[in-house]
Amino acid sequence: MSFFFNPWMIAFAIGFTSLTSVKVFAQGRPPVPFVLPLDCEIGRTCFVQNYVDSDPSPNAKDFTCGSRSYEKHNGTDFRVLSMADQRRGVAVLAAAPGKVTRVRDGVEDVSVRERSIAAVAGQECGNGVVVDHGRGWTTQYCHMAMGSVTVKAGDAVAAGQSVGRIGLSGQTEYPHLHFTVRHENTIIDPFALDAPLGTCGLAQATAWAKQVETTLAYVPRAVLNAGFSSGPVTNAEIENGDTDARPPGTGAPAFIGFVRAIGLRQGDVQRMTITAPDGSEMVRSALEPLPRDQAQSMMFAGRKRPASGFPLGEYRALYEVVRDGKPVLSHTMTFRMGR
Repeated sequence: MSFFFNPWMIAFAIGFTSLTSVKVFAQGRPPVPFVLPLDCEIGRTCFVQNYVDSDPSPNAKDFTCGSRSYEKHNGTDFRVLSMADQRRGVAVLAAAPGKVTRVRDGVEDVSVRERSIAAVAGQECGNGVVVDHGRGWTTQYCHMAMGSVTVKAGDAVAAGQSVGRIGLSGQTEYPHLHFTVRHENTIIDPFALDAPLGTCGLAQATAWAKQVETTLAYVPRAVLNAGFSSGPVTNAEIENGDTDARPPGTGAPAFIGFVRAIGLRQGDVQRMTITAPDGSEMVRSALEPLPRDQAQSMMFAGRKRPASGFPLGEYRALYEVVRDGKPVLSHTMTFRMGR
């Protein structure tokens, strides 16, 4: 069934192909500019993971011609940093005033990796809401937490009003809001209202309110999580927030720095340097160039405890992504051991 006739059928997350087609279409502006549809701070407590696929060929591209999309992705994915943040609760907000036309709740918050795509057939959006803003414009909010939806069909909502909380329901494997914009049942990229059909790199007009447009400035790559641990870390531990419970100490088995980044591209090289309190270089590590574009990538580096233990003081780590010999992303973090 086409997306245009069933608004609950959506694309979802990293590594999966949408079940529906996408048309990027320029049709003026919505009646009211959109506010951020999530109660978070872009670049600090939440990030844009994926954009609408603007390339009609099998080679997905975002609205800038970058790689922050995947084949037939029909919305914008706003992700929080981890499941720990999701459990604390992050409100999903109506992007503009309107009337609720469709609601679903009751879908479990379970990663599709633990279930299967077949298990969520017909419920790919998970728990969600559709809002009609008038003049043919609608927005859809997907993957909300089970039991969190606060509106019902027929309700009037104001811009910025909570309609639920971010979750892990439907066809997804990480906590995020999949936000879809339509005009007359045609998919619209809110970052590229005036872009000709099937093009990228030409957009100048967006659907966002001016203050939101600034915070949503396009970033090709970003650091999602970063910190220190007393042992090797996994993506699952970072996602669950477990690394917070294992800070390094003078007698710890190891001193590890870790970073999880998004938007890295084929050929990017990740490297990390950790400096000891006396200024000496304690760790220098670099990974092999990435063999393909990666929506998400994790690196950790460190050293085992010396016989005398780790000295007290401030440790500093520098994470860099290098492309063609030049840093294209860098992140510095510090850790103070003892007083």
